[in-house]
Amino acid sequence: GMDLIVFPEYSTMGIMYDRQEMFDTACQIPGDLTDMFGAACKEAGVWGVFSLTGEQHEDPKKNPYNTLVLINDQGEIVQKYRKILPWTPVEGWSPGSTTFVSEGPKGMKVSMIICDDGNYPEIWRDCAMKGAELIIRPQGYMYPAKDQQVQVSKTMAWCNQVYVAVANASGFDGVYTYFGHSAIIGADGRTLGECGTEDNGIQYAQLSISQIRDARANDQSQNQLFKLTHRGYTGVYANGDGDKGVAECPFDFYKTWVTNPKLAQEMSETVTRRTIGVACCPVAGIPPPNTEEEDELLELTNELNLE
Repeated sequence: GMDLIVFPEYSTMGIMYDRQEMFDTACQIPGDLTDMFGAACKEAGVWGVFSLTGEQHEDPKKNPYNTLVLINDQGEIVQKYRKILPWTPVEGWSPGSTTFVSEGPKGMKVSMIICDDGNYPEIWRDCAMKGAELIIRPQGYMYPAKDQQVQVSKTMAWCNQVYVAVANASGFDGVYTYFGHSAIIGADGRTLGECGTEDNGIQYAQLSISQIRDARANDQSQNQLFKLTHRGYTGVYANGDGDKGVAECPFDFYKTWVTNPKLAQEMSETVTRRTIGVACCPVAGIPPPNTEEEDELLELTNELNLE
């Protein structure tokens, strides 16, 4: 039998477009829903990952969280993860603040992320460097991003020497068409099992704890987790400067983000935009840029001859 079953994002309450509906359907964790899921896991003798959209915020006036729970085969909540990077501008969830690693089935170390989280390489590396051997990514991803999302999970598995389990929605919800392709990816980036676009598809695979731990301990040229923090160790050792390589972070943006988040935000705005709203594509609930900002954008457009 299976050790772990993973369900897609939005598979419990559905996707929320209306703010009041988010509040009306939000639950507490632990609560009635997690008790129900826990009882099912205990009865079946299996671990489960369940999507709760949403979880009530600590401040009842603030938007709920988009949350996952990992429940063990005894019906206990082992990990609760809140989506760090909601799919803005559409999703109005309050963002979470950190990732977690927990001991999962048979001792495998497990992290969870959600859908759009996975478009940011930083979150995968954060989980892997904390010790995750399996990163679970429930998602509600729709067309036209099928090819990109299939590729992202495979690439991140390879780059972080980590198993990846993707559970994606499928079918049409009246607004979006979801492309399915739930999959299990090996720590070498190769697909171990993948669904198609069918509804209620199921795939499974066997994951090896000893294999991933051996690879991380003994792989050399493709050991990204080791090489990142031991940069150029071959040359450094040959130069007589020790056997650890270079540990310091060489990336200016990340150093700035840690030491001066506002400046890092300005760096991002310099290469993108300064407002959350976009004049050419207004979104309900998002303020449009003011006239001065629009004039500056028009001026820039004229300078680039892109009008």
